[in-house]
Amino acid sequence: MVIKVEDFFSFLHKCLDKTFHNFDQVVLPAPSRNPLLKNYYFTPMTQTGTYNLDSYRTVDPLKVFFFQPREKMLPAGFPAIKRLIVGAKGCDLRALHVLDQAMINKDFVDPGYSHWRHSTTIIATDCSEIAPTCHCTLTGGKPFAEAGFDLNLSRLGEQYRVTVGSDKGQELLDLMAKNFSMQPAKEGIKSAIEKKRSEIIRLLHEQNRAFERGDDYTRLQSSGKENWNRESLTCVGCGACTHICPTCYCLILNDETKAQQFVKVRSMDSCQLHGYARVAGGGSPRPKMFQRFRNRYLCKFLFMHSNFGELGCTGCGRCTETCTAGIDFRQVVRNISETVAVVS
Repeated sequence: MVIKVEDFFSFLHKCLDKTFHNFDQVVLPAPSRNPLLKNYYFTPMTQTGTYNLDSYRTVDPLKVFFFQPREKMLPAGFPAIKRLIVGAKGCDLRALHVLDQAMINKDFVDPGYSHWRHSTTIIATDCSEIAPTCHCTLTGGKPFAEAGFDLNLSRLGEQYRVTVGSDKGQELLDLMAKNFSMQPAKEGIKSAIEKKRSEIIRLLHEQNRAFERGDDYTRLQSSGKENWNRESLTCVGCGACTHICPTCYCLILNDETKAQQFVKVRSMDSCQLHGYARVAGGGSPRPKMFQRFRNRYLCKFLFMHSNFGELGCTGCGRCTETCTAGIDFRQVVRNISETVAVVS
């Protein structure tokens, strides 16, 4: 189905004021307030705000809406808020699929994550631009969502082609069609969108040509400590890379009990921090910086793949963008892979 861009935003405004649906919050990518920066941040929608659904991924990962940086777990009870998140990108939805397997499985269900997943509806949008650090195609992804969405929007001129991904999405589409003029997507529209998607893929291949590597990531584990030590020399262990990563879910559970109230608070943790996994006696499994640095790469390309059948890196490029030391994640993978290839 096809809907005009103007009508779609009218639909969102109607959702915001609960004319059409009982959403308590509608969240969209908004541009940075600094005109010199071309960045986008997920922001609660207002009737007068400016938003961009069609560029590249936001600075903040979709993860933060489900696995919050800090959240009270006990006493149990989470806000009964229904959210509509619009403008999610393919890299974030791939990441969410990894988190789903970690947080909602037959052995364990995280109550907070599960609550927010079930109370949130997601509308994805194709990327029409790429950020300098984007590299989803290096990790088997694409600059558009293939799964994990309730609805997906592909922009062509002043209209969106709408694709349904779930029962919740079908419900929203039916609501749109009932209140706005919508038409079936013609073959010409479909082919034009495919052409547009192919152009973005071409740009990604061109941008990341210097970082291309094979997909045998066991080479990362085979590389000697001298190589990892060299790559990690400028790392300061700040943890920014793991906190901004859409698939990292290390946590620490703190006891904040006061008087008669038993309180447990979960916070994000980072394997890059010096005290990570330190035991009561003071021992640490990875006391050296290069060991912690190496662990993150092995986690993304080997450990998560072993646990979930897919890579833990979706190529969003946020870790490179936020790195205090200016370390390019893509370059490290390439450097280490090449070193092992030469030795073998």
